[in-house]
Amino acid sequence: MATINNIVGTQFAIGTLEYNDGKDQYATSSYPATPQEVRMEPALIVYAADRDDISKTLIYAKERGIAVAIRTGGHQYSGASSTVAPNIQLDLSTTFRKLPDDRSFFEIGGKGFVRTSVSWELLEFSKFLQDNHCFVPHGQCATVHLGGHVQSGGYGQLGRSFGLLADQVISLEVVLHDGTFKEVTKERDPDLFFGILGGSPGNFAVITHFTTKVFLDTDYPGARGLKSIYWYEKSTLQRLLGILAAMSDNEDFPRNYDYCVSILSERADLFGYFPGIEDQVKAAHPHIFGPDGEAIWPKMIVVYAQWVPFSPADKYDQTVQNWFESIRKGALLDPEVVQDPMSIMAGRWLFNNRREFDLPYVKSTRLSDSKTLTKDGWVDWIAGRIENIIDTENGLSLSAQIQPFGGKNSQFFQNRDNGTAHSFRNSTVCATLDAFYKDGHKAAAETWHNTNALEGVGPKGFFSKTDRRVLWGSFDNYDLDAVWNLYYDDLAKYERLRKIRKAADPHGVLTPNTFSVKRAA
Repeated sequence: MATINNIVGTQFAIGTLEYNDGKDQYATSSYPATPQEVRMEPALIVYAADRDDISKTLIYAKERGIAVAIRTGGHQYSGASSTVAPNIQLDLSTTFRKLPDDRSFFEIGGKGFVRTSVSWELLEFSKFLQDNHCFVPHGQCATVHLGGHVQSGGYGQLGRSFGLLADQVISLEVVLHDGTFKEVTKERDPDLFFGILGGSPGNFAVITHFTTKVFLDTDYPGARGLKSIYWYEKSTLQRLLGILAAMSDNEDFPRNYDYCVSILSERADLFGYFPGIEDQVKAAHPHIFGPDGEAIWPKMIVVYAQWVPFSPADKYDQTVQNWFESIRKGALLDPEVVQDPMSIMAGRWLFNNRREFDLPYVKSTRLSDSKTLTKDGWVDWIAGRIENIIDTENGLSLSAQIQPFGGKNSQFFQNRDNGTAHSFRNSTVCATLDAFYKDGHKAAAETWHNTNALEGVGPKGFFSKTDRRVLWGSFDNYDLDAVWNLYYDDLAKYERLRKIRKAADPHGVLTPNTFSVKRAA
């Protein structure tokens, strides 16, 4: 494909060395370039330097009847932020980070706000928030970029206490399908606001910047947090997940608490989860380190726990202390429950690894509708499923992350019907169960995944009676229109999104693959 005239940024056509580097995404290893699975082979990669480059690329694509995929980081499970020839990959991962008006913090009437570009990684964004003594809920993968993250919700550790990143957005600066610029707010353009925040990401407009309300450290004094690691034992996992299930099943559980349990197979890089503890680990557990001085971690459990006060009546009393102590029991390195400003606390939940294992994967992330996990035996069932993959020589490596979001006091639930399209706000738990596999073991990973679905999801499922999924964690069927009911609450919401898509993308310029809300006829 010929390059686009008058583009300030760089462009790389298919077949060049720079192209091969630029097309690589988180999902690349798991979808080889075969006719059956190819998803990430655009004809041209454009690194836009500014809004005008974005506009020129969209106009160029419209004139030629091709589509443009928008990438800010390329972390999406199934490669939905990419496309195939003759379509174009528009990469915004570094576009705006050097411009003087890229991001700013300001206060109005004692409330905080941040305007930022979509090009920042979460680690960089978190540092900026810390410097300004404020925070927002966001995810835990340090290398995820803001553009895709905010459109797909921004799920993270503060989900129960503060909701999603998308819940905080008040304004979106976008380039429309025809190359024109617009600022979108819920008040002035409720349909497009609804579509961008919760419709299929990148298919309604190209976001360049957004403005979000932020929470000030000074409004939440006395927050506490615990970050701990444990040797993997099934009994330890059952105890920690029992705490999670009890939280989830209690509809009245206070909003103040967030909790996340992760399980990792051996040889995971735990220092990415706990930066700065290498010397402490060497002193306490030298057997972890091989002859070359590199850590060879056994299978482990990682827990993040947090409590934040919302009023003067919320005290760090014996009830809260007992909750932390029940989690802290048996942890390595004798971790302390720390008191820090919330901006520091939110940054502590980030982990620096780009991916868990350098292997292809079969991934799955689901939400649960259950309020009876304990009664239904979910704890023992999921512990057994994890034991099945983590304690056998089957060529598989596990990365699991399980977090409660539910309860009538949860802000994830309270923020429903807030003008975004993010669905299933009455869900109670989000569980990611990823099987990475060595050569020749893909079938074993798929079998494990399929058994989880067969036993865990359905009318008699241990985990959820209905199949509920999230946009950032798409898997299996890549045709969103065929499986819309797995991502959206009901047909009325999906049909509304289809109508909005028809208006936002009438010529298919922003329809680069099948993981897109289908335009209304």
